[in-house]
Amino acid sequence: MSQIIVENLTKTFNIAERTSGLWGAFKGVLHRRYRQVRALDGIDFSVNQGELVGYIGPNGAGKSTTVKTLAGILVPDSGRCEVLGKVPWKQRIATVRRIGVVFGQRTQLWWDLPVIESFDLLRDIYRVDPTGYRRNRDELIALLSLQPLLDVPVRQLSLGQRMRCDLAASLLHAPELLFLDEPTIGLDAVSKLAVRNFVLELNRRRGVTVLLTTHDMDDIEALCERVIVINNGRIFLDGTLNALRNRITNERRLIIDLMDENDTIHDADATVIRREGHRMHLQFDPDRISAARLIARITQKHNIRDLYVENPPIEEIIARLYGEVDR
Repeated sequence: MSQIIVENLTKTFNIAERTSGLWGAFKGVLHRRYRQVRALDGIDFSVNQGELVGYIGPNGAGKSTTVKTLAGILVPDSGRCEVLGKVPWKQRIATVRRIGVVFGQRTQLWWDLPVIESFDLLRDIYRVDPTGYRRNRDELIALLSLQPLLDVPVRQLSLGQRMRCDLAASLLHAPELLFLDEPTIGLDAVSKLAVRNFVLELNRRRGVTVLLTTHDMDDIEALCERVIVINNGRIFLDGTLNALRNRITNERRLIIDLMDENDTIHDADATVIRREGHRMHLQFDPDRISAARLIARITQKHNIRDLYVENPPIEEIIARLYGEVDR
């Protein structure tokens, strides 16, 4: 069953323009000029219950505008948008009771209050049953290791600590659908891993549907089987991560550790893209030659310490994709 339905959704912003300098500022007061920016240009997609979908694109592509529209913060110009069977900007109270939203650069916690008091205020705002609230709160505290942070004012938390607290805050009312907008931005490796593991557990254990926007491709590779790519307000691709890879390239990588640092590999069906001492990185087309055949051919001619086959890094795939959509 689809929990999100978006059809031909459009949203345009009027951006004020003025000439630089004092005279430009004066003219801008008298005769304000605007240009229109089409943030969403007729997008269509749906998300089914229990999916964990990556929603990606370059800066200014329309990702945050989409999330804010789905959350009922923005009103689109036209098109159809339903979240859990409701129009989010028309039925805001009914919608927000069933969704959670996390914006990586904003917090829903009160800056000068201890974390636990922010949680209690959110319980009152969402009118959560006290028994259910305590059970849910305690489970989230345990899953996100928040116990040492509960009596700390929010302003004294590190970014990673605050992010974990914001995740818990967005789930205190047990939403069915969670929007994550850049949830790992600025986090260190340990905090990123904690957030990823929690989101994955939340999706698999509780069945919460998640729409994730991020520039961190490790997040996408670790969490999402399906990705939606948006650029200039239009959906460019909607499919599996493997389909995205195959859309850009079907090449594979063969990484070989040679016994002899002075040895080198020359093969007509493989291209050397990098060398680091004993290690050589080769790329090949699996439609032209299978990995097994290429490995057998190389091991017959060279003394190999170790080797493995992998896909090109996801960051490289996305960079190529963005280059394609900008053309």
